[in-house]
Amino acid sequence: MLQSGGPFQEKSHAFTIHFDEVQLYAITDRSLFASREALLACVTGWSAQGVDYVQIREKDLDARQLETLACEVVDAIKKSGGRTSVLLNGPAEIAVTAGCDGIHLPSKMPAAAVVHAREAMLAISSAPIISVSCHTLADIEAARQAGASLAVFAPVFEKLTPAGKIPGQGLHALGEACRVAEPMPVFALGGVDEQNARGCIDAGAAGIAAIRLFVSGMWGAIR
Repeated sequence: MLQSGGPFQEKSHAFTIHFDEVQLYAITDRSLFASREALLACVTGWSAQGVDYVQIREKDLDARQLETLACEVVDAIKKSGGRTSVLLNGPAEIAVTAGCDGIHLPSKMPAAAVVHAREAMLAISSAPIISVSCHTLADIEAARQAGASLAVFAPVFEKLTPAGKIPGQGLHALGEACRVAEPMPVFALGGVDEQNARGCIDAGAAGIAAIRLFVSGMWGAIR
């Protein structure tokens, strides 16, 4: 389990990317925290320090549990005074009830899913954010044509999972994804850390998406 202190930890800065050049997209995983309170404290810190997006990704929760957590995350961010947008990886009706800013959709969803998600979110937002996972150039093209707000392209670098290693697609593939996506922003996900983030931005990514990078607090090294 990673430390719950998140962005408040002392950091070792390998290099610095100017904050204005990169958008930051944190993804939750409550299994990495000692408690629910620790997760919410970390989310509050992310928002207070300028993280642009927080995706709630807790797929093991049932609908009621997910709604409760989403409400808590939205409330924590509002109290922080930050401008972080909350995206729910889950049903649009829960996102609406919780007051989220948008939806994150998995890859291979039909184009109509983006439209339906946006229509649902219009009940509470005039400009809902629809984020889509993409693993191929075809996914990127489909997301762009469907009108998604942004794409999360993964995995860029090798990723370790309980099932083993997943090879990364590399910076060249990321660059091609960014080219095909224009003008839709692309976020780099998968094995991104403070050492290789610069390469993602140079390849054309609008920002960095990650779980452990943000939970550990090392995202501060790319500010």
